[in-house]
Amino acid sequence: MEMTLPNILTWLRIVMIPVLGLLFLLPAPWSNGAAAFVFALASVTDWLDGFLARRWNQASPFGAFLDPVADKLIVAIALIIVLVESPTALVAIPVAVIIGREIAVSALREWMAELGHRASVAVGMTGKVKTALQMIAIVFLLYRHQIEGIPTWPVGLVMLYAAAGLTLYSMVLYLSAALRTLDRVEQG
Repeated sequence: MEMTLPNILTWLRIVMIPVLGLLFLLPAPWSNGAAAFVFALASVTDWLDGFLARRWNQASPFGAFLDPVADKLIVAIALIIVLVESPTALVAIPVAVIIGREIAVSALREWMAELGHRASVAVGMTGKVKTALQMIAIVFLLYRHQIEGIPTWPVGLVMLYAAAGLTLYSMVLYLSAALRTLDRVEQG
């Protein structure tokens, strides 16, 4: 494994996972803000590592494996933290949809890769918009304080539902693409 800056940023995101969890558990008035900051920083490194890997031609098979794992882990932990802080069906529904979709699409990508057709389920623009919306929603839900009069909790929850809707939509797109690819493979 090459220790390029993009790979270091991905490892940093993995290191942030227990930090995020510990900040959540601290009984301090600043812990929500600190947890939101750590998650926001992780979100920025998610974008930055991919950008730098492409820009500097430092993409690697290991980075291609580790990056989505780091992303899914920190998002799942953050969503679980949000659910633990507000254990209601209103929060549980989008959390379950998002985490469930991530597991299903990861399995689909792995299966398609084994068949030699991983590109047919590559991340599209819908997935990128979903990710951006989801990251902002989670920052708002972790922060829980108003920002310039904006109530972050309800705004974050609405954004999380929008992200969950895009999550389902993008999953349908991935499944459709995979099924078309499988039909072509079986016919060819």
